[in-house]
Parts: sequence; structure tokens; C-alpha cells
Amino acid sequence: MRNLDRLLRPKSIVLIGGGAWGAQVIRQSQRMGFQGALYIVHPKGVRIEGIQAFRSLAELPEVPDAAFIGVNRRATVDVVAELSAMGAGGAVCFASGFSEAEAEDDTATALQAQLVAAAGGMPILGPNCYGFINALDGALLWPDQHGCAPVDSGVAILTQSSNIAINLTMQQRGLPIAYMVTCGNMAQTKQAEIALALLDDPRVTAIGLHIEGFSDTHAWNRLAIAAAEKGIPLVALKVGVSDQAQRATVSHTASLAGGDAGAAALLRRLGIARLRDLPSFLEALKVLHVNGRLDVSLLSSISCSGGEASLAADTAHGRAVSFPALNEGQKRALRYALGPMVALSNPLDYNTYVWRDVEKMTAAWLPMAAEHIGLTLVIVDYPHTDAEDWECATQAALNLQAQSGRPVAVVATLPELMPHDVMERLIAGGVTPICGLSEAIAAAEAAAFNVSPDPVPPLQPGADRAAQLISESVAKEMLGEFGLRVPKGYAANSAAEAGIIAEKIGGLVVLKGQGLAHKSEAGAVVVGLSPDAVEARANEMPTDSFLVEEMVGSPVAELLIGVTRDPAHGFLLTIGAGGVLTELWQDTVSMLLPVEPAQIQDALQNLRIAPLLNGYRGKPGADLGAITKAIMSVQAYVIAHQGAISEVEVNPLICGTDSAIAVDALIRRT
Repeated sequence: MRNLDRLLRPKSIVLIGGGAWGAQVIRQSQRMGFQGALYIVHPKGVRIEGIQAFRSLAELPEVPDAAFIGVNRRATVDVVAELSAMGAGGAVCFASGFSEAEAEDDTATALQAQLVAAAGGMPILGPNCYGFINALDGALLWPDQHGCAPVDSGVAILTQSSNIAINLTMQQRGLPIAYMVTCGNMAQTKQAEIALALLDDPRVTAIGLHIEGFSDTHAWNRLAIAAAEKGIPLVALKVGVSDQAQRATVSHTASLAGGDAGAAALLRRLGIARLRDLPSFLEALKVLHVNGRLDVSLLSSISCSGGEASLAADTAHGRAVSFPALNEGQKRALRYALGPMVALSNPLDYNTYVWRDVEKMTAAWLPMAAEHIGLTLVIVDYPHTDAEDWECATQAALNLQAQSGRPVAVVATLPELMPHDVMERLIAGGVTPICGLSEAIAAAEAAAFNVSPDPVPPLQPGADRAAQLISESVAKEMLGEFGLRVPKGYAANSAAEAGIIAEKIGGLVVLKGQGLAHKSEAGAVVVGLSPDAVEARANEMPTDSFLVEEMVGSPVAELLIGVTRDPAHGFLLTIGAGGVLTELWQDTVSMLLPVEPAQIQDALQNLRIAPLLNGYRGKPGADLGAITKAIMSVQAYVIAHQGAISEVEVNPLICGTDSAIAVDALIRRT
């Protein structure tokens, strides 16, 4: 891995180029109090913001730690080569017109490859990026205004979008930002690699990742493991829902696991909490900065309004956090503090009996911040007219955290009703100020997401491939070699041959037309046929080849097992309710391969049909061990043929009390 320390924590900076951006970099550096050496290189030897420029890199009195390159794209390649040759620490490539412009310029991608070659072992950010702000050391390579201020510790935020980065620096939510890094095209240095380097700075309390797409999933795996070892929480705002996988696939699995299911599965595997919007992203980082990860997902809510208590309860509905009922110890303490006129519950409306009395407010709130509660939300909306009468709430919240030793947040239901001076005071006292009730619930959910990253990296997707659908009979034979149980059956090349095979099998049979991805929709599946009816029904099907199989007994449940090759994330395993109503039920869980049996067992219990699998209302349950073995067999086949596979689907897997049998299978491969 490249050493990014000199680039991100430089003691000497050189600006190459000039103009308005150059003056902006200098002004912003001076405003941030950068104490290192600041140089300018310009062929005309101009003077910018009082600093005399050198005419070439060779004239510099020292080799710079970091360079901001503000020349055109072709000149950028030459400058990067010169910096690399002289041993510079790294560079930010501001110019655009590289791979992001390939639709308009067919030379753009090749030029980006030249840039990477010119850099050699020297790290570069971009191209097409604004660079970074290091608010801890006052060092920045940033050609525009920003809202960061010097901090002693704080969170790091990484994004590909320079415009989003500017906006995030302008946040007025009290979040201390230690690093803001834009990644641009990530031609050489990737987002995960930058985040990994920032883990080495002990002043970084959490890392937020605005992710447009993943590339090397193994690098992300290394980041997640290193962050977990250092106790630095990671949260992500993942954007970009792609239908690429759906366009490229034909199975039921593809329709269920399309979109960003692969990204969601990867983030879960990495143990990275996911947020859906920028405000919640910032508030989650704030909770993590002040408290670190929450040890449980149980919340308390305190407000002096029943309306706010109801809002808090409704906002948490359906989320991975909850408001547990008060225990007897909490009730006794609350009754002592509040008297008999207050209805005791969580969320708690404590009325206003104790308002303005800080000591009584603290005593009334203290039972809510119990040891088993992960985060106590104190709902306080400060009026922007005159908030003097709300001082008691601020002090009581600070007392609550100090006396309980548990995480506490003061939440304004409306973001604009949280004053800046109050935010600063709360953070200094170890209390998280949160702007917005919805954001508070999302932030708590993310902060309580405490999943250890899988030490095994996901299976790599490999190169793109032109896949073809193979016949069901061959697919079953291939999967059967890896332990998947399939019904007794034979392929037939004519309707007459299908009838003969049915007589050979004996008893009721299933007749299927081969060569179709969705046989039921095409009328190419008939079950429960007697042998003498097979030939006639085969002649009615829209195909010339058939599969005749023995009937499988009535199931406890039908499952779908599917694997699709996701070009961005790996091989996505989807487990769900199966059969002809698969898309209707939409009851699935997705994971990236490889998985362990215990993970499969957990996934099965997360399905809505889990009660059916476990035995519903006294009825026998399915053989979960046999189901797990079937899924592991499919995985074994995919791993053995990962260079050829595009997708595999078993639907349905007939799950009985003592068996799991694949009655239909699909494989697309080269």
C-alpha cells in the first residue's frame, strides 16, 4: 500500500499553476493557520497573495510533501512524473477531462492510464477532485471556500464528489470535521486505501464514507478489519441503484436481488452501518464522535409533551432500535421524582412540573438513562426568539450524562431549533446535540450497528463473460455432483420418448419443457401426470426437449436459492420464499459468497416464512440442516466454477421434514 502520511499530513506544500484557485488555496491555508512551508511554482514567476513563485520545481529549496496541481490535464501528467522522480510525498490532480469524460473524448481513459504510470509509487488523489482539508494540522490542498475550522479531534469524511464535500464542510450541526477528502476518479489511490491511512491518526474518532461505487472489495475488507481492530467506527452513505444485474440476468433471483442488493450485502459483511441521506449521515458521525458505538439498540425518550413522545415512538417504528418498557426499578425512581400525576412510559412525557428546577429535572431524567439503555434522547426545541428559559434543560442534560455515565443526546425535532452555542456546550460536556428527530433515530440505529466484519473477503466477481443458459437436466447433474439432492429424472428429445421415460419411472411424474428460463409462465410445467398422459401433454408444450421426473412429496415450504454474479461486489447469494409466487412474496435475504452454515441458519430465521420452516402452530418444521446443506452445495459449485458462472438458481427447493430437494434448477455459464 502507498504511504499517504506525507500527502495527508504535510509539512511543506507546493501549488503548481496559478489564477484564482491558487490565491484561494493560499488564503484558505493561512486562515487555517498552516505552519509549514508554502511554495508556488509558475513559469512566469508571478507573485500570488504575497508569495513569490518559483519558475520550476527544480528551483524549490526542498522536496515538497504535498503538491496541488492546477494545470491542464496533459500538463498534469508531465508534472506528476517530475514530482514522482524528485521523491515528493504526493499530489492532488485538480484537472478534469480524464476517464470521467470518456463519453465525449475517446482519448480520456488512455490519458488517465498515462497519469497513473507517471505517478509510479507516489500517491495521487483524483484526477478531477478538489483535494483535501486537514483541520487537525491546518493543512489543506483545496481550491475553493469551505466551512471547516481547526479542531483537536474529529471525524474524517471521504467522498468522490467535490461539490458534496464543499456542502458538507458548510454544515452547521456542530460536527467537528478532522479531514475532508475528495477522491475524484480514484485513478490510482482508492477510497478504501485513503480511509485505511486515516485510521493511523489517533485524533480521528470515526470515518464517514460517501460511496458511489466499490471497486476492490478485498481492499474494503482490509479497511473494515483494521477499523474494527482500532475501534474506529465506519458509516457509509451509499448511492447509485443500478439495474445492470437485472438487465443481464433471466432468473427469478435477478429480479429479487437487483438494484443495490450487492452493495447492501457487502456493507453488512464489512460491518459498516448504512445511512440514506446526508443529514442522518452527519448526525450518525456526531453520535459516534461523542460516544463511540452504542452498546445496545435500546433507547429512552424524554420530553415534556405527549405529542413529542408519540412522534419519537412512531419515528422508531420499523427501525432496528426500540423503546423498551420501563422496568420496576425505573418506575419506582420516576414515581418518587415526578409524583403520581405523570403517566409513566417510554417514551416519557414528564410534563412540566419540574421545569426550571435543574436538580429536579436531573433526578426525573436519571432513571431513563439506565444501564440497559444505549442512548437517551432528551427532546428539547430551543426557540430562536428567547431561549433563556431553556437553560435548565441544557444543564440537566449535561448533569444526566455526568451522573449516569451513559450516552445522552439532546434532540431538536426541527433542525433549526438547535442553537450553535448550545451544540458546542453539549459536545464539550459529552452530550450529543442532534438536529432533527428522524435524524436522531437513524443516527442511533447506525451507531448501534455493531457487526464484526467477516474476516474472509468476498469472492471476487472476475472478468465479464458471455454466458449461456444450459438445460435443466444438465444443470441438475452438475449441481448433484456437489451434493445437491435432485429428483430421479431423465431428459427426452421427443414427446414420444418422454412418455416412455414416464412409464420407466412409474407412478405420477412431472413433465417440463427444457430451454426456457421461466417454464411456469410458458405453460411448460405439468405436475401429477400419469405415464399414459405424458406424451399428449408434451406435444402441447412450446419446446422440443423435455425433462420427466418423479413427483416429490408435499413440502413444508418452498425456497429459492440463487446466486448471481454481481460485477461490482462479487457473487450474491439470495435465499427466499420460492415457487411460482417468488416475486409476489418478495421475501428474501441476500449475502455475498462465501458464507458459513451458521450465516445461512441466521438468514433463514430472518425470512418472513421462518415460522413455517420452524413448524407453525404445531405442524412439523422443515429439515433446516438439509436446507443448509443444499445451499452449501450450490455455493461449492459456484466456487469451483467461479470463472465461468453468471448465475445459478434453484427454485423451488422442496423443503420437507427430513429432506431438501431441488425440483428445478437454472445455470448460466460460459
